[in-house]
Amino acid sequence: MNLLSIDMTMVDWARAQFALTAIYHWLFVPLTLGLAVVMGIMETLYYRTGSEFWRQAAKYWQRLFGINFAMGVATGIILEFEFGTNWSNYSYLVGDIFGAPLAIEGIVAFFMESTFVAVMFFGWNKVSKGFHLASTWLTGLGATISAWWILVANSWMQHPVGQEFNPDTVRNEMTSFLDVALSPVAVDKFVHTVLSAWVLGAVFVVGVSSWYLLKHRHLEFAQKSLKVGAIFGLIASALLMFSGHHSAYTVAQTQPMKLAAMEALYKGGNDQPLTIIAAINPFQQPDYETTDEPPLKLAVPYALSFLATNDFQGYVPGIRDILDGYTRKDGTREPSLDEKIERGQCAITALQHYRKAKREGAPEEFLAELTAEIKANMPYFGYGYVKDRSQVVPYIPVCFYAFRVMVGGGCLFVLLFILLLWTHSAAPLEGGNKPRPFKERFVEGLALACIPIAYIVSEAGWLVAEFGRQPWTIQDMLPTWVGVSQLGSSAVMLTFCLFLILFTTLLAVEISIMCKAIKKGPQL
Repeated sequence: MNLLSIDMTMVDWARAQFALTAIYHWLFVPLTLGLAVVMGIMETLYYRTGSEFWRQAAKYWQRLFGINFAMGVATGIILEFEFGTNWSNYSYLVGDIFGAPLAIEGIVAFFMESTFVAVMFFGWNKVSKGFHLASTWLTGLGATISAWWILVANSWMQHPVGQEFNPDTVRNEMTSFLDVALSPVAVDKFVHTVLSAWVLGAVFVVGVSSWYLLKHRHLEFAQKSLKVGAIFGLIASALLMFSGHHSAYTVAQTQPMKLAAMEALYKGGNDQPLTIIAAINPFQQPDYETTDEPPLKLAVPYALSFLATNDFQGYVPGIRDILDGYTRKDGTREPSLDEKIERGQCAITALQHYRKAKREGAPEEFLAELTAEIKANMPYFGYGYVKDRSQVVPYIPVCFYAFRVMVGGGCLFVLLFILLLWTHSAAPLEGGNKPRPFKERFVEGLALACIPIAYIVSEAGWLVAEFGRQPWTIQDMLPTWVGVSQLGSSAVMLTFCLFLILFTTLLAVEISIMCKAIKKGPQL
């Protein structure tokens, strides 16, 4: 792409539109994944006990699942179409790779969950108990498999593997489907994302159950649902902690700049502490070029080194180290930004010469030399479009604070699940207006308040993942300003406004329908 033809306003609006769609879509997805497990657990209890109570409990949570599922489908389809409309250069360059997991998601996973969700909703009295139970679990499995392929595609953008650039077509082509599908980044992202969705689903269940307890309605249903949700949430939270550590380790190996931005680590080194909080101006990029660390920093000694390297004395590069070049643990040297820019420009120039020579019928030996030069410098191709150091540093305040919201929220939910199990471990509540202990009502109020907090925490996790890899649409390969379509910014601005109105309306409708269904309660 000719850099002089890039409309940076178009880049900003294309990014804003994609972010808008992704944020709204992710409001629906985690609840779908979380409720899928909860309703599966409850129907399993019905299958094993034959109790009508668990049948009606499962049907209640399935009803809320269905409302949320329908809204998630609407936003997800739009999200995928935006790759072709607003990011056509990106789609042309890597469509052969990126399109494969999306196609599998659409053909296999989506149709799988769509098929079994019909049986789950309409087959209660038409199929056997065992087949209906299988349909419920397969609906959840289909949604989870769908998430797998979406996250494979996203992870490839974070860490491109299993591909090779073809100078004849000017496209990246897949060389190993297994490398793409089973990359360490994809596995870590899938596990961590799905577990976080389970936690959100558990918070939603205990929050709704707590509302019934506070209103003194459907007491048996509320208390049993609360216990199922709290146990499920506590198990998911414990697993989430382990996956979070492994994800941080993977990020340190594949995207060290993201980790440095998350920690506001300007100058790295050995024995690095993990920052709990620091005085980072949320509205201004810090002066990472001359400052060694942010002011008023409170940190846990050695913890960052362990998180990033599994070694309390491990070396963690800071932002300036990454820009200036550093030596990895295995002894390999990571080039400086200037070296990467030079090599990226070499790759771009060699590609231009190759295509010109190919058209003019140059000898095969000359073409082979140019091909070798392209291949040698292709890992840094995207840096050829970078003009200064600030372009490759993510916006630190968003990464820093979003990471702490994510971790802090996760710790809050662990405490919530423990308190709920502690305060509600007694026999089921009885009807009437008998005063209940303050500690129970307080924890129930906290559970209810945690429902919106869970959504904020979930979105914060995605902010870390996506802001942390800026400015890349594909890490080291394609900056955002090169991946956009040749469109006028006014067209994207118009659709942004239309989507904002549409998605906000859908969200308001979903909240209204969900609240009505919750107020109506289970049909026990």
